[in-house]
Amino acid sequence: MSQSLQKLIVSLTYPPALSLCLIVLAMGLLLLRHRRGALATFAVAVVWSALWSIPTASDWLRGRLEQRYAPVEEATLPRADAIVVLGGGMRYGWLDRPDVRAEDLENSRLAAGARAWLAQRAPVVILSGGGENGGEGSDGSEARMMATAITRLGVPSSALLLEERSHNTRDNARFTAQILSRRDARDVLLVTSSLHMPRAMDQFRAEGIDAIAVPVPERARRATWKQRWFPSRSALWRSGRAFKEMGGLLMVRIQN
Repeated sequence: MSQSLQKLIVSLTYPPALSLCLIVLAMGLLLLRHRRGALATFAVAVVWSALWSIPTASDWLRGRLEQRYAPVEEATLPRADAIVVLGGGMRYGWLDRPDVRAEDLENSRLAAGARAWLAQRAPVVILSGGGENGGEGSDGSEARMMATAITRLGVPSSALLLEERSHNTRDNARFTAQILSRRDARDVLLVTSSLHMPRAMDQFRAEGIDAIAVPVPERARRATWKQRWFPSRSALWRSGRAFKEMGGLLMVRIQN
């Protein structure tokens, strides 16, 4: 499958993007005087985005992926050759906290990786992420930002290996496999979000890596009726991420 087609499919995973395409289709049907078809298509377009903007619906959708790998206590994990932490954005708001600890950051991939290292589950931590400015030796790679952040959580620079060339999950697995091969290593503790874990595990195993999942939850606490049922932009974005992961997982399994 071509890269252009893959990018198109990914763009349509965000509910408003697909709704917009359906609205354009409805307008075309209306011009062709297929009034019933146009109205039905328009209704589907509106309902599609409206449904996935409801937090409860979004949480249900994400749960289809997140439940495949339950969170675990890092201290109970087996020993491995390395801990691999996949990048997931270069913003770490907790860096501004004066006394931040890994134990305080339930939803942080870096904190999960730090806790596993502090529990002596592996001798090194591989930080994988290139980003837009990625490329080996780039000062702006996500891996370097991750390194700066994880040292605040008690992991020394001497225990870190940076993978700075990746731009997607497939790259994460491929370039990490090269690092492991040079170290004659194979067993890793793979740290990423619960939502992303199914696709990441498939990609890493496809590269011959024996990966043990260390999923990090992305829980959204909803205490009130409004938080559970009132449509929101955040819920719509979270739904889009779930659809993207489902699409990506399907692509991996087709290609492999």
